[in-house]
Parts: sequence; structure tokens; C-alpha cells
Amino acid sequence: MVVLGGFMMKKDITISDSILYVGVDDKTIDLFESQYVVPNGVSYNSYVILDEKIAIMDTVDMRASDEWMENVEKVLDGKKPSYLVVSHMEPDHAANIQRIVEKYPEMQIVGNAKTFAMIPQFFEMEIPEDKKVIVAENDTLSLGSHTLQFFMAPMVHWPEVMVEYEVSEKVLFSADGFGKFGALDIEEDWACEARRYYINIVGKYGMQVQALLKKAATLDIQTICPLHGPILKENLGYYIDKYKIWSSYEPEDSGILIAYASIHGNTAKAAKQLAKILEEKGAKKVVITDLSRDDMAEAIEDAYRYDRMVVACATYDAGLFPCMEDFLCHLKNKNYQKRTVGLIENGSWGPMAAKKMREYFDSMKEIKICDQVVTIKSTVKEDTIKAMEALADELLK
Repeated sequence: MVVLGGFMMKKDITISDSILYVGVDDKTIDLFESQYVVPNGVSYNSYVILDEKIAIMDTVDMRASDEWMENVEKVLDGKKPSYLVVSHMEPDHAANIQRIVEKYPEMQIVGNAKTFAMIPQFFEMEIPEDKKVIVAENDTLSLGSHTLQFFMAPMVHWPEVMVEYEVSEKVLFSADGFGKFGALDIEEDWACEARRYYINIVGKYGMQVQALLKKAATLDIQTICPLHGPILKENLGYYIDKYKIWSSYEPEDSGILIAYASIHGNTAKAAKQLAKILEEKGAKKVVITDLSRDDMAEAIEDAYRYDRMVVACATYDAGLFPCMEDFLCHLKNKNYQKRTVGLIENGSWGPMAAKKMREYFDSMKEIKICDQVVTIKSTVKEDTIKAMEALADELLK
């Protein structure tokens, strides 16, 4: 089931009679890439194309090896694959290359030059030259009635990444593109977890994603098969438009994120007071996040989603409270830009947070910092509220 607007996703792994899903849901993982909370798990997607020559499209994470091998063997039903196509060498997709090669030693591996340079870094195996099929931009590989066309996608989000377009059924195997967190049997909004996935994992590489989108625009795509998340078969324009927005760093929605880092609660009170002031003045959407306690990846997602942000931070060791430093470092690394930002600092003596936060934003592109900077000396007073009123007016211009 796909519901536009909220886009609730429900497990549907049917592609066609010839292109079959052999991936695995992982609902026992706690942190994806050892840093991203995934309460609904994650899927490791893999596919098999049945034809005169059979192609396996990528493997899965080592956590799911046995189940994946069972899925592959069931679909093959005694047949032997001709090719293993390696779109991406990251271990959550490539961990089982050696295992599947040992199972089917006559099979050839399809990758680009960078793929084959990386394989020895991960595995103790030598691939004979006659078992390598090295492809480049626009190369094709015939399987019989199906033909794979290859497009390089460097730094989306590793240098060796490539995507494949199956010509007859008009299927794009999109590697990490159009992926999302969450197991496939979980019914949840697509955009929220796809946005969190994209911004935090691929967000730095907007220019490279834009280049790939231009290539995709030349193709008649009817189905998108990513390496994580649901298979996309309807309303593809919705998903592509989201990627155009995210990769261009343009705000997705009108709204204000207030991200605060508070030691003893006084900076938190100021942040909540500002949220109230903004709402009273007519702000349609105000989101507030406690950087000490809330999911950092979600805070980063919201920073990219909305067109305005206020950062409120206590001064700590003449600098920033660590969770704010972490937040701003992530934003800088992910190319945060094209936003309006307000600053609130707190300090019982020698407030320095605004200066330090400004230094981060000065290193980013097209960031407009509000003229009104709010300085709190320990707790919110009448003059602080007046300054927050002025900051709110500036944000709502």
C-alpha cells in the first residue's frame, strides 16, 4: 500500500515474474552504521533477474547472510547464476561476495574498475580475469530478453557506486539512492525515514546526486529498486522531486527549528519561550529539539527540512556545550546551506556561544544570520524576552 501525502509504505516485494526480490529484513539491529537509531530496523535489498543468463543484483550484510543465501537458492531452484552485479562495495551490500562466489565458482562478477580495486581490500580472494566483467558508463550486458545498462554514480555515496537500468522492464536498480531506514514489513511514512536516511548518509554529496538525477531523467523508469527500503512502483515523480529538493539543499518546508543545548535547563526554558512567542506571532510550524536527548540524525534532518533555524546554546569551557558542537559539525560536514539562522547564547560569565556558533555558520554557504542575537545571563529576564520578541519578528519577516 502506498498513500500519497503521508506515503505510508507496506511490504510489497513483487517486481515481475522475471525480477525477484531476495533481500532480508533486519529488525534486531540497534544502530545502522554504528550511529543511526533504527527503531524499525532496516532492509538489505537484493534481487535476481531470471533469463537465459541469470544475474544476482548485489548481496546483503553479514548479519543476514544465511537467510539471503536461502532466498537466492530458493529463487534459483537448482539453476546457476551467470553474473553477480556489484553496485556498491559497502559491507551492508557486499559482505557476501566471497561466499556467493565460492558457492557458484563459474559465475562472473560485474563491476567497474573501482569495484575490482576495492574487492581485495575486503576479501581474501583472487578473481581470475575471465571472471571479471568490467563495465563503464553506458555499457550494456545482455541476459537474453533482459538487458542491463550501467551508469556510474561516483560519491553517491562511495566512489565505486554504479546503478543499473533494465531496459525491457524499465527498472532502475538505484544502489543507495531512494533508500530509507525501516524493515519492509513495517507500515510507516516513506518521506520521514527516507529524508533522515538521505540527509545523514548521502547529504554531503548533493552535486553528485544531481548529476545522477540528470542521467535518470533520460530513462523511462517504471520501477525503482533501491538497496534499502521499499520497491517504488507508483507516483515515481513524488520520490524524484524529493531527491531534487534534498540534493539542491533547498528548504523542503516553511518552518522554524529551534535546536537547543542546555546544561541546567535555563537555555531550554529560553528555547521553549521563543517557540511560544513565535507561535503567538503567527508562525505556522515550529519544531523544537533537545540536542542532549533527542536523536541527532533527526535533528539534522529537521535542520534541512525547514527554511529557518534557531540555535540556543550554553557557553561551556569558553566554547559550546558538546552536543551543540556535534550538531554544528554534522551540519557543516553535510553542506548545510541556504537558510536563515538565529542565535541564542547563555553564560553566567563571559558568554561565548554566539561567537562560536557564528564561526561555524560563517563557513557555510548562503547562511543569513539574524541581526538580533539573544544573550542570556544565567536565566531569562525581561530584557531577554524583549530580545526574543525582536528575534521572532526578524524570523517572521
